[in-house]
Amino acid sequence: MELVQKFLTYFLSFQPFVLLPVIIFIMALIFRMKIATALRSALTLGIGFIGIFMTFDFFVKIIKPVIEAFILRTGMNMPVLDTGWPPLARIAWTYELAPLLLVIFIAINIVMLLTRLTKTVNIDIWNYWHVIFLAVLIQFMTNSVVLAVTISSMSFILTLKLAEWSAPLVNKISGMKGICIPHLSAIIHFPVAIVSDYIIGKIPFLRSVKADPEHIRKNLGLAGEPMIIGFVTGLFLGIAGGYEIRELLTLAVSFSAVVFILPKMGEILGSALIPVSEGMKKFINKNFPHIGTSYIGLDVAVLFGIPAVLVTALFLMPASIVLAVILPKINFIPIGDLTNLLVPSAIIVTAARGNIVRSVMIGIPVVIANLYYASYYAPVLTEMSVKYNNKIEGYDGLFTSFLDGGNIYRAWMAEATTGDLVSIAAIPLVIILLIITWKLKNHSDYKAE
Repeated sequence: MELVQKFLTYFLSFQPFVLLPVIIFIMALIFRMKIATALRSALTLGIGFIGIFMTFDFFVKIIKPVIEAFILRTGMNMPVLDTGWPPLARIAWTYELAPLLLVIFIAINIVMLLTRLTKTVNIDIWNYWHVIFLAVLIQFMTNSVVLAVTISSMSFILTLKLAEWSAPLVNKISGMKGICIPHLSAIIHFPVAIVSDYIIGKIPFLRSVKADPEHIRKNLGLAGEPMIIGFVTGLFLGIAGGYEIRELLTLAVSFSAVVFILPKMGEILGSALIPVSEGMKKFINKNFPHIGTSYIGLDVAVLFGIPAVLVTALFLMPASIVLAVILPKINFIPIGDLTNLLVPSAIIVTAARGNIVRSVMIGIPVVIANLYYASYYAPVLTEMSVKYNNKIEGYDGLFTSFLDGGNIYRAWMAEATTGDLVSIAAIPLVIILLIITWKLKNHSDYKAE
């Protein structure tokens, strides 16, 4: 097991923009694609991801100082530090059962594919940590290995199914055929988002509001361009942070650039995935005709370039700061994970079919739930970091993670396994939510294929 752990640590030490192209290249060869085509697709995929990560890193670099300036300017002070997701990922991959769970998850996916129980081929191995961390959390809170393995395996199955159910909408909104998003921290919002969108669609004064980027552009002209929205958002945040004119304009233009460049990276990813997706379809139809349609499971980052996702996240970021300040019993300012609001936004926007108004309406309650769960779990996460020797260097206080530490599904499952009566009582409601989601995916409003 120690040898496997060392291999796993080495294997996962590769950057995603290296790991995914390698996996795609191997898959392409298995699908009997020409070596030149396979290599071109793999390298193009890596280049697209590098472009996304570089732009995202630039985004983080410009937004964190302005948020910190705003917090300093208002004199806000909270006892808990939002570190973002990295400490949680480190805990997951140092978990003693991580290698075993990785094998179990891969086996589950293969068996479900061969028995036609899923259409998802989840190659996004790095992000398996989101499910593995649930196992760590449950074992830490219940001291039960059986519960940890069972619940995390069930959750992995759920991510495969939700990724499959949402795939047609993902393909339509992204323009990338044959992909899906089996990323627990993202896809788990799909049931809430699609049901909420359906309800909003029944409200007379809201159902007729067309707020996707295309309609906004038609109605507002230049003011409706995503790059202009990014520019204005940058101005707003810069003014809130007390920036002087030179810094203010630099921030605004930078925001505009991010909103403009990320979609271009998405186009590069799409061009890389088309031949692999087509090759997979031909291979499966020829060798495993009973499997039928299948989707390649990728990181949610492939959706970050969708203009509606960027604009929704830009609206939710300042809203999250304001909510953290005005809501009672919130013990942290969401700085570390703030930019990762792109993760839930991607799936919410997908379910809302690009409608920014609906996406923000759905996103606000999600943000509130994350704020409360992340606040509640700060002591637990801090204790776990000590147990797994992952203390944060230079900091010995309480910490949390706004989105992954406050993940609604993960927190609900953990609380239910500890016997929390409210969480247990919610089980039938969650089952009903999933049934409605399953039915809505075939509804005329959401059926994209």
